[in-house]
Amino acid sequence: MNQINYLQLINNADVYSLVEKTPLEYATCLTARLGNKILLKREDLHPIHSFKIRGALNKINQLSEEELKNGVICSSAGNHGQGVALAAQQKNIRAVIVMPLTAPSIKVEAVNSLEGEVVLYGDNYDEAYVHAKQLKKEFGLTFIHPYDDPYIIAGQGTIGIEILNQFFHR
Repeated sequence: MNQINYLQLINNADVYSLVEKTPLEYATCLTARLGNKILLKREDLHPIHSFKIRGALNKINQLSEEELKNGVICSSAGNHGQGVALAAQQKNIRAVIVMPLTAPSIKVEAVNSLEGEVVLYGDNYDEAYVHAKQLKKEFGLTFIHPYDDPYIIAGQGTIGIEILNQFFHR
């Protein structure tokens, strides 16, 4: 089995075309209440208010022209779908986001606002996931997994490198 060098993938992650390094802020009230120094990484400052843009963007930026030509698809109850839609919008490619019928309307609207094609299917995430995999085959789309992919992990991992740099270089 091939070993994946995640530190190398993180250091080479292609996220900063859309993602800005978010601040690491001292949480005064939490620190006082818990008696421990608490710092918060402000991922809520991203356009989709979530760290999920990092992994989605990095993965989509790694795809070949052939993999991008028909567009991308994912299953999501919200934040991952928004990340995929925003990354696809930046690349000017089609993004199909399969969301369960139970997805919060605010998340569905957010994906729509990013030009993602929302497909509502199933009563839960697992049913939406299976449907997304079927649509992938049917339409020749590239599936963007929400977490089980080295490039998704590396994109999310850029947070850790930022935290280390911000904490130790204050």
